[in-house]
Amino acid sequence: MRHAETVTFGGAALDRAGQVRGDIAALDRMRAHKSARAILMWRGKPLVHGNGALALVPMTHAAMADAAADQVFLGRENGVAIFAADLSAWAPDDLDDSTLNQFLDPSEQRHPALPDDHRFAELRAVMTGLTPREAELAAMARAVFQWHLSHRFCACCGAASVMAMAGWQRDCPSCGAHHFPRTDPVVIMLITQGNSVLMGRSPGWPEGMYSLLAGFVEPGETIEAAVRREVFEESGVRVGPVSYLASQPWPFPASLMFGCHGEALSHDITVDPTEIEDALWVTREELLQVFAGRHPLINPARNGAIAHFLLRNWLADSLD
Repeated sequence: MRHAETVTFGGAALDRAGQVRGDIAALDRMRAHKSARAILMWRGKPLVHGNGALALVPMTHAAMADAAADQVFLGRENGVAIFAADLSAWAPDDLDDSTLNQFLDPSEQRHPALPDDHRFAELRAVMTGLTPREAELAAMARAVFQWHLSHRFCACCGAASVMAMAGWQRDCPSCGAHHFPRTDPVVIMLITQGNSVLMGRSPGWPEGMYSLLAGFVEPGETIEAAVRREVFEESGVRVGPVSYLASQPWPFPASLMFGCHGEALSHDITVDPTEIEDALWVTREELLQVFAGRHPLINPARNGAIAHFLLRNWLADSLD
């Protein structure tokens, strides 16, 4: 495995067993086996336990009584079938909805049928404590359930669609159309010029937080062209040669981040305020201060995000 694949959510080579998604009898046998396990999700939050490890429960666990009937088959590990179940319809008695839409939701929810150290937690808050296998499973479950939530109706005729293929498809009973989970390609750019890297921040981010520039790839556009366009639109900086570094599934809600390196051809910055709030050049020496928590103005990108991964490895000269 390349070092680039060690990014959070980079995956752990799970056997997704796509060939059995349409085999209802096989799925029923796997679900009924005593070794089968389920990941529980609540409004995008995975169930974790202890110090933040992903919790897997038997399919017969009492908490499954509050799960939606439709479950997603994630795959097999050492022959053990792993499913994902959604408990979003359940609501704890002390639920405070005001915390759920924050930049990083700090609240945790506990189900009465689970031990005290089991709780639903914001994935971005626990992602760096997960093993590669746990991170892959949690990212899969969150992304697929979020897709089902936002694609309940047929894009062809508008009728209500239904889950199919063990959660990896939606079918329209009205017109017969099939719909599949979507992944949005996003470029995120390590733009350098000499000893400096280009960083920026979006409105609404925590004070002082800066990251790499990023943007969606448009239809008919290559990754390289998207890098050059997005950087120029956001900062006014022209980019020359572009190379691929690493990728990261980012299930917030359904992106695949393409980490790229670009060499700046210009230095002056002209920020488009409709795109970002600020952009600046940061030297290696300053970035060392940022990661050490000693910079007076800049806080680092979120640990676990590909921006953090790329910047830290640029400093260490360990990008492959």
